[in-house]
Amino acid sequence: MAEEQNWQEASNHTPCANNCGFLGSPTTFNFCSKCYEDHCLKDQNMSQAKLAVEKSLSQQPETSFSSISSPATAPSSDPLVVVKTVPEVAVKSQPRNRCAKCNRRVGLTGFTCRCGITCCGTHRYPEQHGCTFDYKTMGREAIAKANPVIKAAKLQKI
Repeated sequence: MAEEQNWQEASNHTPCANNCGFLGSPTTFNFCSKCYEDHCLKDQNMSQAKLAVEKSLSQQPETSFSSISSPATAPSSDPLVVVKTVPEVAVKSQPRNRCAKCNRRVGLTGFTCRCGITCCGTHRYPEQHGCTFDYKTMGREAIAKANPVIKAAKLQKI
């Protein structure tokens, strides 16, 4: 009966590489199914941790000696000429936990508008806080992107 069903002995199975008592196969690096799943999860977690470390390292500001030195004087032929840089004006920004219109504390219920300001429930609508974001142009661009113009090729008359 075994000859009729072409039974073959599973000669390619070996004990699990983790010595858990089950059989492993060469397709799963000689791990059983449970150990292979754990191995894949460990590899995935390590790759995610590696990406997170690389991302955090790339986000840190890099300082170089050229950026540290201040351009107070410019090299020129006349030693009395001094180039003065104009300091940048600090933009006064509204705290993220206050409404930009009425300065009310919003806490966790603050609404961040597309123009970049945080508003309370009363001033969350664009008409209420004098929004500078152009919703009409954004809508037109979204429609144009979603519906490209399709023109058929013109036929040449013979």
